[in-house]
Amino acid sequence: MHLEQAALAAPQDLIPRAHARSAAYGLRTQDVLDAMPMARADLQCTLQRNRLLADHALPVMETLYHQIAGTHSMVLLTDPEGVILHALGDDDFVARADRVALRPGGVWTEERKGTNAIGTALALGQAVQVHAGQHYLRANQFLTCSCVPILDPQGRALGALDVSGDHRSQSKHTMALVRMSAQMVENHLWNQVHEDAVRLHFHARPEFLGTLVEGLAAFTPDGRFLSANRSGQFQLGLSHSALQAHTFGSLFGVDLGQVLDQYRRAPGALLTLRLPGGVTVKARPEHRPQAERLWISSPATSVRAPARSPALSGLRYLNTGDPALALAIDRVTKLLGRGIATLIQGETGTGKELLARAIHHDGPRRQAPFVAVNCASIPESLIESELFGYEEGAFTGARRKGSPGKIVQAHGGTLFLDEIGDMPLALQARLLRVLQERSVAPLGGTRQVEVDIHVVCATHRNLRAMMADGSFRQDLYYRLNGLVVRLPALRERSDLSAIVQRILQSGTESAAPPLPVCPEVMALFARCAWPGNLRQLTNVLRTAALMAEGDTAIRREHLPEDFLEDCEEAVSPAVAAAPATQPLQAITAAAIAQALVAQGVTVSAVARALGVSRNTVYRHLRAQVA
Repeated sequence: MHLEQAALAAPQDLIPRAHARSAAYGLRTQDVLDAMPMARADLQCTLQRNRLLADHALPVMETLYHQIAGTHSMVLLTDPEGVILHALGDDDFVARADRVALRPGGVWTEERKGTNAIGTALALGQAVQVHAGQHYLRANQFLTCSCVPILDPQGRALGALDVSGDHRSQSKHTMALVRMSAQMVENHLWNQVHEDAVRLHFHARPEFLGTLVEGLAAFTPDGRFLSANRSGQFQLGLSHSALQAHTFGSLFGVDLGQVLDQYRRAPGALLTLRLPGGVTVKARPEHRPQAERLWISSPATSVRAPARSPALSGLRYLNTGDPALALAIDRVTKLLGRGIATLIQGETGTGKELLARAIHHDGPRRQAPFVAVNCASIPESLIESELFGYEEGAFTGARRKGSPGKIVQAHGGTLFLDEIGDMPLALQARLLRVLQERSVAPLGGTRQVEVDIHVVCATHRNLRAMMADGSFRQDLYYRLNGLVVRLPALRERSDLSAIVQRILQSGTESAAPPLPVCPEVMALFARCAWPGNLRQLTNVLRTAALMAEGDTAIRREHLPEDFLEDCEEAVSPAVAAAPATQPLQAITAAAIAQALVAQGVTVSAVARALGVSRNTVYRHLRAQVA
């Protein structure tokens, strides 16, 4: 069933039943409830308890927000009790949302807020959309909210992902986006939990392997079942509890050892397996014990470390021929091990953390910890305890025996402060004191803990401008910028072809060389502005490589449609300025209309025939209707 159809398939009496529960809790529709969120100390404790969920959800939230930005909406992450942990939203909507505690610390259970998407979804354990007047409290009826619970690998609710916005500007596609985003978080969590297990990726249609809808199942090396994601349970036709009684052999009718042996003999080939219900699927097993996983990682991309060539420099590995990047690498190489703080500047996605990890990898501290802190992704209420640590009893719900904090964890090694420009001003003074005194005092304590750290910072902001307006401390800036290097944006680099090959090589699990990229696609890449830089290119290539499995090269039709749409929009201002704009639009619309008739009114076929994305076809159709 399509995701949007599934959202519409909710029981007809869902809202009336939720209203009945709200009334039973003693709420009245005209009630104006206290909009104050929970105390800061209590929120801090709640954030600590849900750190694993947040680590996997925050990058997905950012992507989801970019998809809905400008629609008077916000993206929210909650814990299983309906407490809002994190929020990203349009500035013009956030102020309105604050008035009803739709912000971190707000509690959105049915008992507290009546019928609402977050509380009702968590109460029922299913995706729920609550539109305008369907909210039980009148104070919340300016909202339309779409919420999906996030489940752990055992099927228990870890929290929920929600998009809430002005009821007049919500899109019919919002629920589908939230569902896909929640499933993405679940799959990330699932993969981490089962990192050392034998994992099976499977689907009846091989082109869906590597996508959100693929089935995932984990087994011990001797074949005992551990877990399956939502899609895996659906395809196997069994619930999580029912699957616990099975083994790999009882589910697929073949011994796991035989499957792994077959895959090792032909690592690039997909296996054919039969599910309990008789359906044949294509499958790819995966098993990387901890000792075999050698990676230099960033939140968005992973580059395989040279496992058999320890002398190969991490910095040399990053050098793919661009002169500007080569200059930056040469400068940091000359100062390795000299104790000079390094500040890396560059747009988001240019590989700042990869460079920081390579500096650590090549330096004399390589055997000690590399500890990364993203100052932009940690809430202001949490970053102080996260960095400096805290003693037992420092605040309500503090962990027994306290927490050492990231600075102490980096002792002897490297502390990487990503997005240092987003560090709150008050904490900048504390960080400066730590760097000057080489010691840190945890929250709630009086003792000073000595630390020996090499500091590498990164930012996409203009710190000099921030110093001028008083939002960044001048003394801290000059403490951090012993060496300043700038990473060029992808659109500025001359080594695009080498980067493409490096990404494709690092993403393949086969000994065979990766698929080549056809000249038309490389020409398209060269014209693209790449606002997401290396991170965006990596995502585009990985998707294209999966779509091109079984083909001889990566072609235009294998590229993600949203990427093609962005490329077309990037050149549209120039087209719009041309005198022949209206005739060209008319010709395009006529060609699409003619192709729809010739192709049997199939939008996908029309897009392929005309060499455009489906979104372009839909856009012209909407224009015709309007």
